[in-house]
Amino acid sequence: MTEQALLDGKLLYEYKTISAMVQIYCKAHHHAACVDQCEDCQAFLEYAHTRLDRCPYGQDKPTCNKCPVHCYKPHMKAKAREIMIFAGPRMLLPHPIMAIRHLLAERKAAPGKPPVHASNRHLRKAK
Repeated sequence: MTEQALLDGKLLYEYKTISAMVQIYCKAHHHAACVDQCEDCQAFLEYAHTRLDRCPYGQDKPTCNKCPVHCYKPHMKAKAREIMIFAGPRMLLPHPIMAIRHLLAERKAAPGKPPVHASNRHLRKAK
């Protein structure tokens, strides 16, 4: 399925943000001249998409570094951290509004325990 079919609202915006960060990272590190990312970065984006869809917080998802639930596998979490550390400061010129919204979201306090069955996947299956 496409990203628009599975994600909406805040989760889709989070996916677009990580996608923009991956594009900046891939272009600088893997010299991807074309619009699409390399296979490694594309696989990471697919993994991130799945994790966003299954986030236990659903639409109330905090930013990943503030989240008390670590849903990424350790090696993917390290990859995400590497991408975000590199691309975060570089987002300001190509995507200023996205970068500022992400910085503002990081300032919000992390929510407590996630509600039961609040993930996007659970809500979609309940329909």
